Amino acid sequence: MSSVAQIRNVAIIAHVDHGKTTLVDAILRQLRVASGEDAAQDCLLDNTDLERERGITILAKNVSVRHKGVKINLIDTPGHADFGGQVERVLNMADGVLLLVDAAEGPMPQTRFVLDKALRLGLLPVVVLNKIDKPAERHDAVLNEIFDLFVELGANHAQLDFPVLYAAGRDGWAVRDLARDSRESIVPLLDVILEHIPPPRLNPGPVQMQITTLGYSDFTGRIGIGRVRRGTLNLTQPLALVKQDRTVHPCNIRALYTFEGLGRQEVEQVTCGDLCAVHGVTGVDIGDTLTPVDCPEPLAPITLDAPTIAMTFRINDSPGFGSAGKYLTARHLRERLFRESQRDVALTFTETGEGTFNVNGRGVLHLAVLIENMRREGYELTISRPRVIVKTLNGVRHEPVEILIVDTPDFATGAVIELIGPRQGAMQRMQSAAGRTVLEFVIPTRGLIGLRTRIVTASRGEAIIHHRFLRYEPVRGDIPQRINGALISMEDGRANAYALDGLQDRGRFFVDPGEHCYAGQIVGEHNKDSDLVVNIQRAKKLTNIRAAGADRKLFYAPATRLSLEEALEYINADELVEATPEAIRLRKYYLSEVERRRQRDRDWTCEE
Repeated sequence: MSSVAQIRNVAIIAHVDHGKTTLVDAILRQLRVASGEDAAQDCLLDNTDLERERGITILAKNVSVRHKGVKINLIDTPGHADFGGQVERVLNMADGVLLLVDAAEGPMPQTRFVLDKALRLGLLPVVVLNKIDKPAERHDAVLNEIFDLFVELGANHAQLDFPVLYAAGRDGWAVRDLARDSRESIVPLLDVILEHIPPPRLNPGPVQMQITTLGYSDFTGRIGIGRVRRGTLNLTQPLALVKQDRTVHPCNIRALYTFEGLGRQEVEQVTCGDLCAVHGVTGVDIGDTLTPVDCPEPLAPITLDAPTIAMTFRINDSPGFGSAGKYLTARHLRERLFRESQRDVALTFTETGEGTFNVNGRGVLHLAVLIENMRREGYELTISRPRVIVKTLNGVRHEPVEILIVDTPDFATGAVIELIGPRQGAMQRMQSAAGRTVLEFVIPTRGLIGLRTRIVTASRGEAIIHHRFLRYEPVRGDIPQRINGALISMEDGRANAYALDGLQDRGRFFVDPGEHCYAGQIVGEHNKDSDLVVNIQRAKKLTNIRAAGADRKLFYAPATRLSLEEALEYINADELVEATPEAIRLRKYYLSEVERRRQRDRDWTCEE
């Protein structure tokens, strides 16, 4: 087989926040692909509100640039472990990878994960030591760590012979030699791509294209995105969609697009080795193969890691139901979850009751992004505490276990270890340098729920926390839940400053004066381990008798505001998070105190 010399397919992989999207921005600007208002923006490919607010890539993006007459398809991949399912699939479209590593931090957990996937697929790497302009950069030591990681992951000789570039994506330059090359342009990186990343193999014969990722259009339904593995994909050719179970379904393509610059270009045909998007194929899914209808030949199926976290989504039945949202019913929730499952195959859901859905995903952040998008679209819903998905293997219950790495200041090392120990975490490695300590643990996914906030508090906000799925292991011992009880509103009405002032010694509050609260809403955290029902609507009694002394001044601490992920990890099993377009609230599952007592009585009876 000869090669398609005018195409390169390259995936950019790295740990979260190591500079993938910023590096792509520099390439797009310098090659004049992005201009005008686009060129003035940061993180061009992070085109959703959540991606820009959080500074992370959530969805894999495809763009293309042209350099020296060669079309380079760039695939920007997510760096967070919760969206690793996309990385696994899109690597199937590439012939090589750009491995970005922070020149100060070095290889991190997600670096190992994505590199392992790339090496197993036989992709050739180009290593880029990014953020070389950091004062704390240590490129020589990091390069040794990267080489050791390649060896540990079983790289072959061709993969070990990787070229190395030094870059500062924010400033838009990359060089091969730090001492001699001028730091002016990103072009040296593109030259290395053309030299070291192999072109696609030209494979003549009946067309084969495998769907590796999905898009969605309200007009044409699912959009299949993948790479033409053999032959030429023609818009007018009768095709068959071969599912992963090897069933064959005749189909026709309504529209065919290739990736050009920041957008897509409609074409009549796509040659072997190029990436494209097909519209209008009914029932298309990850791993399906498009082949001629008269000689269907499917490609090997794509395996996907199973979800590890589950949550229960319910319609909102709080007293303020319908005051802020537009989509309130079980039908609305069902339709929205179905649309999301069409876009994201790492997410699955089943309806377990009237208005209740069990939703499975790859992590708390994975599902929190969905909830936040739904909230902003006008949905109202309530969500249960995250729980891990347990499997029974050979009669033994197994739970997901993860690698946890905590980079913390030296003064907080002991506190971090004390927090992780009771959560069944086993330390694997401890390394100290320059006033900071890197701790590595193997910990059940159960133990991670609610841990991040405690570690950040213990380290005064300076800890950096990363984790990734490792494997399933037999279920370990019990893990302690939240120690403190909840402060629960007694009545409906607005919180009063006079009442909050009088209740300051009971705990910390999640609401400010003037906020409307309802009976059963969690308005704060109790100092003790029991729940306490409080009247935060109580106002000072006014009389017509003039007081001899002056009124005392009111003092109350500002409300503690929990983000959506913090709220999901904070609640206990008998509590819910209420998400509406206006607010995120915590509440008890049973709003009535009488119902809560009855439930406690039933629990005690069951225990006896």
